[in-house]
Amino acid sequence: MLLRCGRTTINLARPAVMGVLNVTPDSFSDGGRFLDAGAAVAQGLRMVEEGAAIIDVGGESTRPGAALVDADEEIRRVVPVIERLRAQTDVVISVDTSKPQVMRAAAAAGAGLINDVRALSEEGALETAVDSGCAVCLVHMQGTPQNMQLAPHYDDVVNEVKAFLEDRANRCRAAGLSADRIVVDPGFGFGKTLDHNLRLLRHLRQLKISPQGASAAALPIMVGLSRKSIVARLIGRSAGERVYGSIALAVVALLNGARIVRVHDVAATVDALKTVVAVQGEEE
Repeated sequence: MLLRCGRTTINLARPAVMGVLNVTPDSFSDGGRFLDAGAAVAQGLRMVEEGAAIIDVGGESTRPGAALVDADEEIRRVVPVIERLRAQTDVVISVDTSKPQVMRAAAAAGAGLINDVRALSEEGALETAVDSGCAVCLVHMQGTPQNMQLAPHYDDVVNEVKAFLEDRANRCRAAGLSADRIVVDPGFGFGKTLDHNLRLLRHLRQLKISPQGASAAALPIMVGLSRKSIVARLIGRSAGERVYGSIALAVVALLNGARIVRVHDVAATVDALKTVVAVQGEEE
């Protein structure tokens, strides 16, 4: 299973770890730690050394209730970091954004993947992503970060999330995006209760989809569970104390079909997933 990210291709026969690099003042776990571009680049390179295959740079928090950031400010935060990382590492750099202007600027700076919690639904986002040459991660979210956790409701969370991701993937294919540039993400914590999140994790394999016009191979699934409130609800720990719970969920996600895990604690997660792969023997 190959993922084509601009000039770089990732082989997902083995699971890949995406390191979270938030250059924001208000992200729920590491907000404010990497506002300085030098500190952000150092953290990104540290995660590469720890085994991250992708570094995900985000300039606008998507935590519940987060404040909106305009495109110019988001570009000011992420582009210098992407440029400097691109000059110092060959791993894929992802930009965590929903704004076409930011996508264009990030791609020009060297990003190879667009990670969009709105699944390219903003005006101009789909066309921009197609033209960028980047891979895309289509994330499911019910509502917006400002209201998504007020009263999330589904009649059948697994089938509704699958239908949404399938529709967005088909729209990408119809717009000219090849299947080897598409990843799907059920959006843990984005408009879901604890029960919704657990159901999605238990039935993750049911979210494997093959978009129209593509080969029989299913699109790779990415999950982002690291340090999220689902971990707090399960083990009662603060954000900085959720490492072990996050790793456990990453392992469960891998066993249930995920190929990319988005995490804050790269070294520990890489070790855990290497162990699981070794025990499994033959990779998928």
